[in-house]
Amino acid sequence: MSQLANQIAVVTGAGRGIGRAIALKFAAEGANVVCVSRTQENSEKVANEIGALGRKAWAFTVNVADSAAVSVAAEKILVDCGKVDILVNNAGVTRDGLLMRMSDADWDTVLNTNLKGAFFFTKAFSRTFAKQRSGRIINVSSVIGLIGNGGQCNYAASKAGLIGFTQSVAREFASRGITANCIAPGFIETDMTLELSEDLKANILKQIPMGKFGVAEDIANAALFLASSSASYVTGQVLTVDGGMVM
Repeated sequence: MSQLANQIAVVTGAGRGIGRAIALKFAAEGANVVCVSRTQENSEKVANEIGALGRKAWAFTVNVADSAAVSVAAEKILVDCGKVDILVNNAGVTRDGLLMRMSDADWDTVLNTNLKGAFFFTKAFSRTFAKQRSGRIINVSSVIGLIGNGGQCNYAASKAGLIGFTQSVAREFASRGITANCIAPGFIETDMTLELSEDLKANILKQIPMGKFGVAEDIANAALFLASSSASYVTGQVLTVDGGMVM
């Protein structure tokens, strides 16, 4: 039996990598999916893949850091879909650099996309969730938000902030039957990790007890659990999927 039969899921950053894997996993489990991406090409591509699975899909091009754009998109999503059952805030960017050389723009870009974007989308659907007295909010953080990383103070701050945001939202909405949880991926094979040098990859692998990178499907499986009825009594938690990096 499909775990998410006929539910509506909104996935930001759905155009590739982890977001795409989550969108496809949800569709395979019966959900109809709103694919949000920065580019129309990517969002439409994933929406077409979902359509091939026999589910409904909608493609939206949204800058998640733009409050007005998110509000407009959320209104249209509710008109087109009638409801929203699951929100996955996955959209994220990196602008790495040492603190002493980091520009204000690089700091703001990362915080605005990774943290403020989740705030905008969660707020946009909060009244809908409250009225329904149901909903699943899943925010994709990172192990970097738990342990930090040199050259990524902006990224670490955004992902740590996302954990605090999630826990606060969980407390606010728990009485309405709405859950809010975080997934903290470790090093996952994505377009970003493909750009790493072989030496850097080797050093990273030394920090992972399982001795390998994860794959996007690992994160999608965690998201499916948190979105399903199996996690109906789980809220305010950080599910770390990292091969043992953080214990």
